[in-house]
Amino acid sequence: MRTGELFDLLRDGRPWTRAQLAEVTGLARSTVTTRIDTLIRLGLVAPYGGARSTGGRPPALFALNPSAKLVVGVDIGATHARAALTDLDGKILGEADAQIEVAAGPEQVLGWVVDTVRDLVAASNRQITDLAAIGIGLPGPVEHSTGRPINPPIMPGWDRYDVPGHLRAVYPVPVLVDNDVNIMALGERRAHLRDVDDLVLIKVATGIGAGIVSGGVLQRGARGTAGDLGHVRVRRADDVLCRCGNTGCLEAVAAGPALAAAVREQGEDAKTGGDVVDLVRGGSLVAMAVVRQAGRDIGEVVASMTNLINPSVVVIGGQLAGAGEHLLAGIRESVYQRSLPLATEHLRIVTSRAGGEAAVLGASALAIEHVLSPDVVEAACEALAAADAAAEAARS
Repeated sequence: MRTGELFDLLRDGRPWTRAQLAEVTGLARSTVTTRIDTLIRLGLVAPYGGARSTGGRPPALFALNPSAKLVVGVDIGATHARAALTDLDGKILGEADAQIEVAAGPEQVLGWVVDTVRDLVAASNRQITDLAAIGIGLPGPVEHSTGRPINPPIMPGWDRYDVPGHLRAVYPVPVLVDNDVNIMALGERRAHLRDVDDLVLIKVATGIGAGIVSGGVLQRGARGTAGDLGHVRVRRADDVLCRCGNTGCLEAVAAGPALAAAVREQGEDAKTGGDVVDLVRGGSLVAMAVVRQAGRDIGEVVASMTNLINPSVVVIGGQLAGAGEHLLAGIRESVYQRSLPLATEHLRIVTSRAGGEAAVLGASALAIEHVLSPDVVEAACEALAAADAAAEAARS
């Protein structure tokens, strides 16, 4: 077992003794001691109080040192941007947000990110050398392997733009980029569902998309388009034209703009999905009925997804989640009617608890998972060993 894999055990949130690590890994006690010492020198592991003795000297405890490094998570939306500085356990140390149009282009938006990263680190009284990685969520399709947006419909000027390269020119750290729904799923799981390995977060706003976690791993698909529920065909939308050019898409009848239009047709004043949510909260029977039907339409797609991938939790997030039980009731109605009983026996369908924080927490989690991955930690250990060898050679 490599040092990076040993370190992975120490990320479980509880302290370990050398003897426990030796027993679990099968490594010699002396080998465990050497590897723990290396991780302590890297700052990734620190002593953790003391353990109760069964006779003689109390055994030492070791655990992840979350303050060893910093990461920044960034959520870029259609009309806003938010950034959070966190430690290696995802604890938020500082935040900043701005009203900024993604359509303003990558230079302006990423310029804000560059300035904000610098300001957040300075405000925390840490050095920029403590920054280990940056995670970013974008409101469009992203090729995860390169971090480049691919034909994003609401992001003019961003197609195949080198987002990681732009930021690495200023901060020479890994930059991880994904679409906003995927990072929302990661953020919700990290903040409130750490014990759930199979979940789906569905964002219902101007568009509709899903972040899918299966077996504890985010599923992106072959080209990063997994979870594009908004363009799945639903029965009620057969003749409705979608902005993608097809007819019958879920988004064409259940996303924010469609709901606002449906409410207006019945005499209520609503320009956006947010207006519809406000009307629901204000007791509008028209808005409630429109949202309930949207829930049924979304539930039709969620029912098929439930049969296919069998999540234990479906989380509803995004702007329209503010309609609460009126939306959830429609979703549940369709899901429980159309899904297999075994798949829904213990299924929970709930609104997001992380809310507006989900995306920045998920972007931070994306960065943290990279920084603390066994391969990256192993590479750091090898670099330290090479430095030690070079120093020893220089002395002799």
